[in-house]
Amino acid sequence: MPDAVDPLHVAASLRDAWPDLPALASVALVGNAPGTGGGSAIDAAEAVLRFNNAAGFGGRAGARVTHLVLVNRGGQMREWLADPGFIDRPVVRRARAFVLPFPMLPDAQNRPEPICFTREALALLRPLGKPVHILPGILHDEARRRLGPRTDGRPNPSTGFLTMLALRLGRPAQAAPAEVHGFGFDGWPGHPWAAERAWFADEAAAGRLRLHPLAADG
Repeated sequence: MPDAVDPLHVAASLRDAWPDLPALASVALVGNAPGTGGGSAIDAAEAVLRFNNAAGFGGRAGARVTHLVLVNRGGQMREWLADPGFIDRPVVRRARAFVLPFPMLPDAQNRPEPICFTREALALLRPLGKPVHILPGILHDEARRRLGPRTDGRPNPSTGFLTMLALRLGRPAQAAPAEVHGFGFDGWPGHPWAAERAWFADEAAAGRLRLHPLAADG
């Protein structure tokens, strides 16, 4: 198992990622599951973190975004790079900062078929003049350490899990629990959804986050 990540190191990384996020700010983490509601509560948070195409943005899931997390590996980023209208999307324009969840692969590891588009993503977003942060590799190590006992093989954590873990480790203990909306724990089959759901449930039971049910479930 990899060594545990140093929470102080992650905290420093988060300060770079989210310079406008006070240590004790209220935070809403908004996933893309169908049935996501709670827009008024989401918009009332001081920081609102959304993911990728931000399903429901501008509707039932609220109309505020401070930080947009964009997956920087695989086909989704490739699609965005090919879309000339991507940077004009409302959720992209309204975000104050961007977070790329995967560290940049060295060129030698990104061949012959590239999977890492970090350099291209930075070039795409840089003209917007907003901070862009890349989550550190040690955070991935810690995510796998926490998910490993709950699943078989080497876990491949989702972007939502990585972001929540970064918040969990990087914010002070006295910070209010993050309000988590729109997490259905379903999607690409390569992620350990059952293990992630169990971790979120444990964190909620310990009072470290509040997991809001989807409209279809609640």
